[in-house]
Amino acid sequence: MERPSAVERSLREAAPHEIFDVLRSAVEHRHRARTVDLLLADYAMTRLQPVGVLPHTSAPVSIHDSAPGRAFGAQEPHCVYDRSASEVTVHLPVSVRGDRLGILSVTLPESDGPAPDVLEDLQGCADALAHEVVVAERDTDLFLRARRVERLTLAAEMQWQLLPGRSCSRPEYSLGAQLEPAYAIFGDSFDWSASADDLYVTVSNGMGEGIDAALLTNLAVNALRNARRAGLSLSDQACLADQAVYGQYKGSRYLSTLLFRFHLPTGHVEIVDAGSPKVWRVRRGVVETIEMEEQMPLGMFEDTEYVPQHFQVEPGDRLLFISDGVYDALSPGGERYSVRALAASINNTRLLPAAQVPRVMLQELLGHRGATPAADDSLVLCLDWHGPSARR
Repeated sequence: MERPSAVERSLREAAPHEIFDVLRSAVEHRHRARTVDLLLADYAMTRLQPVGVLPHTSAPVSIHDSAPGRAFGAQEPHCVYDRSASEVTVHLPVSVRGDRLGILSVTLPESDGPAPDVLEDLQGCADALAHEVVVAERDTDLFLRARRVERLTLAAEMQWQLLPGRSCSRPEYSLGAQLEPAYAIFGDSFDWSASADDLYVTVSNGMGEGIDAALLTNLAVNALRNARRAGLSLSDQACLADQAVYGQYKGSRYLSTLLFRFHLPTGHVEIVDAGSPKVWRVRRGVVETIEMEEQMPLGMFEDTEYVPQHFQVEPGDRLLFISDGVYDALSPGGERYSVRALAASINNTRLLPAAQVPRVMLQELLGHRGATPAADDSLVLCLDWHGPSARR
């Protein structure tokens, strides 16, 4: 039986707030590293924030135009050489099952670059650190604080804690999602969960603002999770969540939600459309909306019955789930972000991996909206279907 490496064992035994210090010491000892830094992606996915004891940390770097950002975007190690100092800095992705957390930057005293076995060992250290960061966040605020460029509103704090991550991948699919404004989101949310044969995805657009919107979304998402974990069908999940929201608000507040179940071996999709989030598909270069029978939002009426619909995804398909905060956004001159502009944005990002698409699309939306404060939060979720043939 394979035993965990010495680095993995040391990380598991360390206190949650000390795991990066333990890893830094191990890398310095194993490879004579001159510096070892951990940078985490901020909530808006625009900067990489150094981990340290606030406020005594170094300056953040841009995800878009920096060497660490290049490694983060490509999800591959990237080396930067300094011949005058006879050293090389290796930037390594820190990710867990496709969820991109940040970058581990290691400066080594080697002008010709690290040997393949050294690079492999450093990436193994970055992978081990990624797993431990996810676990440690249950017991320390160190890494959550490091991700913040500015203070989160209380509603945004509640919403981010509700999310499963911002990207994930398996042989059959890749997922990526993003919310804006990242530090002041209201009621938009997403969720996903996978088993051996099924992937469940939900996209929600709650009414209201601030704490009221966050409380509504938290109730609905946890009701959906409770029903899903009880093994209920997709339509029964919607019914249970509908009853939970109606029981609390008696129809004064409700939640527009899309519920999906992807059958991984076949690509068969079951869907319940309980409201307004839209679904777009890119198939063989053609961008189109998927028309569905829209049913009542969750919690609008008592004892609503939900009927599932069905369609099929093909290998190479890209699905995008987009909230009304995107296509209803207004420019400073009052011009609505049109369907044509949205279709163009989808087409412009067709060559990007799913994890990067939501951030780029929301950046284009910000360009349209300008400095005008957001009237509603915006959500983009992208799913690339690779197909059952990709299963291991």
